[in-house]
Amino acid sequence: MPQPPVFDVLGVGFGPSNLALAIAVTEHNAAARPEDVVTAHFLERQPRFGWHRGMLIEDATMQVSFLKDLVTLRNPSSSFSFLNYLHGRGRLVDFVNHKNLFPLRVEFHDYFEWAAGKVDDLVSYDHDVVSVEPVADGGPVTHFDVTSRTPSGEVEVRRARNLVVATGLRARLPEGVVQSERIWHNRDFLRRVEQLEDPRRLVVVGAGQSGAEVTAFLHERFRDAEVCAVFARYGYSPADDSSFANRIFDPAAVDDFYTAPEDVKRRLMDYHANTNYAVVDHDLIADLYRRVYREKVVGAQRLRLLNLSQVAGLEEHPGGVRVTVESLSDGRRATLDADVVVYATGYREADPTGLLGTLAGRCRRDEHDRLRVLRDYRLETDDGIRGGIYLQGGTEHTHGISSSLLSNTSVRVGEILQSVLDRREPAVPVQPAYAVSALHTA
Repeated sequence: MPQPPVFDVLGVGFGPSNLALAIAVTEHNAAARPEDVVTAHFLERQPRFGWHRGMLIEDATMQVSFLKDLVTLRNPSSSFSFLNYLHGRGRLVDFVNHKNLFPLRVEFHDYFEWAAGKVDDLVSYDHDVVSVEPVADGGPVTHFDVTSRTPSGEVEVRRARNLVVATGLRARLPEGVVQSERIWHNRDFLRRVEQLEDPRRLVVVGAGQSGAEVTAFLHERFRDAEVCAVFARYGYSPADDSSFANRIFDPAAVDDFYTAPEDVKRRLMDYHANTNYAVVDHDLIADLYRRVYREKVVGAQRLRLLNLSQVAGLEEHPGGVRVTVESLSDGRRATLDADVVVYATGYREADPTGLLGTLAGRCRRDEHDRLRVLRDYRLETDDGIRGGIYLQGGTEHTHGISSSLLSNTSVRVGEILQSVLDRREPAVPVQPAYAVSALHTA
């Protein structure tokens, strides 16, 4: 059997994190000597680049400054910056006059697509990674064989000295809740809502940014429908985006968190959870409150906030969903007949070991059965593995709150790339960059 093409770096997943890494590799290679060139390739199961497409609501804005784009904190002079994107789109002056650090989400997604188009020679879309196997040849594991499958069933194998796993987040639903035609997670919101016709009542579960955005969108879109927001809090809580609190997202904060004792890590997460988790932008809270108050004044209430409450039961039937809402204060229950229920209940980190096969058992874990991750985002493995397995995401317990966010992405990929370079075996010949021909094994 012929040997698969060999890469210094093979990325699993091609969302913003591995896109930023592809850019870092491209910029490194542009200035590198031939012997220092890094060969890289990325595999993505989606047919094209996409990042939370289901929540690209027209007027929704980013919760992160445009300066925390794919490159700027790592390389302010990069041609891949958001500002250079704006210049190319002819909107730079307009954006400056807008006097806003936070672009529209659809605009930032267009920036991501623009950047992805500049490095599309490094990525294979429509490739679902199905296995990762160690390559040892009788000694330590120096490489990994990564097998991917296309929608047509074609199988391809690539070999890598280092893996970078960035498979994103998974939708979280309460136990027992199953998605259906009438029960959604907000991940698929825009695609699903286009099929909705003349609803009478819509229920949204969740008190975070996504829940508030979905509630506002449905209330605006369906003017004859009642929209009921159900959440356990007394009201929507504002995000703490003050200057001092935002230091938790600084690159230096990763070092502070990584070296801190476990009890300090927990306290830091508790102290600063309101910078990111289950919180809502001030302007959106004010807008929703104005809507509720206005409807009380005119005596036609379509927007109902069912606070201090939880969904205690769902009964789906051909005409809709019967929702039982329970008060957390007195236990009383009410029934709502809804056309659709949207769960905006967040995401969970994906377990990367599901892809690693036999390698998973060779990854070291801490006393809480969590993966041990080194400061350079590399999994700590047994001594028989020399190849690097890096994580982008799934490192919140070791690297802090920014591990799955855009805030530190550009700096993180620079650290991963530097680690790959520092650990490179000088004696191993480097193949010409991007000279790839897939190996067909089926």
